[in-house]
Amino acid sequence: MKNVLIAGGDRIEPIISKLGQQGVKVISHMDGRKPKIKLKAIPSNVDIVLILTDYINHNLSSVIKKKAQEQAIPILFSKRSWTSISTEMKKTGNA
Repeated sequence: MKNVLIAGGDRIEPIISKLGQQGVKVISHMDGRKPKIKLKAIPSNVDIVLILTDYINHNLSSVIKKKAQEQAIPILFSKRSWTSISTEMKKTGNA
């Protein structure tokens, strides 16, 4: 089972449910609303970082991307729609 951190979005319960059906566990969610979220570390047991591009600002996206790269964690950029998320997961072999 893959562990995923989702960055961006507010109501992600449907996404969590669908990812669960794919054998993916969402272990953390950063909504990006609070400025101090940039200081939060990516948990060590995260296998994939999923950034929802239509619900996150560019600066926070860059900070998360840099942290993920430092830990050699794959990063997926997707819109919030399930079709887009599923397509990105399949492209990288994570679905």
